[in-house]
Amino acid sequence: MSEMEAPQIYLISPPEFELSRFPDQLAQVLDGAEVACVRLALSSHDEDKISRAVDACREVTISRDVALVIERHILLVERLGLDGVHLTDGARSVRKARKELGQDAIIGAFCGASRHEGMSAGEAGADYVSFGPMGGNALGDGTLAEVELFEWWSQMIEVPVVAEGGLDVELVREISPHTDFFGIGTEIWDTEDPLAALNALRSEFS
Repeated sequence: MSEMEAPQIYLISPPEFELSRFPDQLAQVLDGAEVACVRLALSSHDEDKISRAVDACREVTISRDVALVIERHILLVERLGLDGVHLTDGARSVRKARKELGQDAIIGAFCGASRHEGMSAGEAGADYVSFGPMGGNALGDGTLAEVELFEWWSQMIEVPVVAEGGLDVELVREISPHTDFFGIGTEIWDTEDPLAALNALRSEFS
């Protein structure tokens, strides 16, 4: 990515949300800020609950021409009319997802802080790779994705990269020259005014 391009926003939903409130919040954020993609990162495995959440959010994203992907659930992508899937097991499921969903689907892979896993996911056909967390809660083994990983990736690898997890103003400022997307979720949804919180982060790189 050239230094001239500002990163784009990749919104990540809360793991749980109220259907009576969240779609309206999402609409407000999408109307107030340019967003490239929304990921439904639901903790639930209840297919009925997931379907209702997808339906409510898809109504918001489709009318605004914003891509909507779901975390993990490859089999629900076509059934629920989604644009793709975000895989959480590195490169492991990328080929399977591509075979299942075809060439037009968006397939992303979360690769923790592993350069090797990211390269493998890219080679397997992922449309983007995400690394994190950047701050806050580290992975189970205490690992954080370092700025150096993004510097190296942006110079050496063409597959778009997402920085996510525990972002704050300082991290956003530091990483913005080296990432294609910022994956932003609880950083804004846990605040009183998600759009204002997003715009505060965006002001550091847009």
